Amino acid sequence: MWGHMGYYGWGWGGMGITMLMFWGLMIAALVVLLRFSRNGGGVCGKRVQEKSALDILKERYARGEVEREEFEQKKQDLEKS
Repeated sequence: MWGHMGYYGWGWGGMGITMLMFWGLMIAALVVLLRFSRNGGGVCGKRVQEKSALDILKERYARGEVEREEFEQKKQDLEKS
């Protein structure tokens, strides 16, 4: 009866490998969870910040896409809102 223990699956060695895989997965899941919570749920460690309309207008003015008069008018319109 006891002599046939080696014939069932991988035996003690298989249990050791399975235990190492289990704890490895648990540690990896914990590391991923900690990184995700520390980054505030951002993608790839980068926080996503939405720009305001005024920020976008300032960027367009800096690139020269908007003239000064148009910039001032739109800035006043945005500040009224």
